[in-house]
Amino acid sequence: MKKPQFPILFFIIFSGLGTAHATEHHSGHGGKTGGGGGSTAGSCMKPHLGKFLPPHLATVAPEAEFSFLAFNIDKPEQISVTVKNIPVEVNAEYKEPYYLVKGKMPAALKNTAARINIKVSAKSPHCEAENGWLLKVADK
Repeated sequence: MKKPQFPILFFIIFSGLGTAHATEHHSGHGGKTGGGGGSTAGSCMKPHLGKFLPPHLATVAPEAEFSFLAFNIDKPEQISVTVKNIPVEVNAEYKEPYYLVKGKMPAALKNTAARINIKVSAKSPHCEAENGWLLKVADK
């Protein structure tokens, strides 16, 4: 006569439930913010900056225009631009799925090299970005 295998069956059933329970309640540890359980309500996509014009190391006239694209940002107010630590006013135009951002080199910069430095601010440091490129500014 066979003995009932109740203790083994009990162990198999309830050990599987424990794993499922732990997975359900600990799945939000992948760098998301503002809640657990895999919710995307508080998560963000890292901003991407690119298509810098004029290109890196190009020689430009004083007060030359420059532009770049900004992807994965909510609003253009998140973008700040400096050239040689001089704040520069920029205009951003939404062009699904990115912003086309344009600005001008400061008038005071002549016969020098200058880095256009872009920062995208956000509530979470994981959602911020910084990038830029170097231009040569001619004397006239």
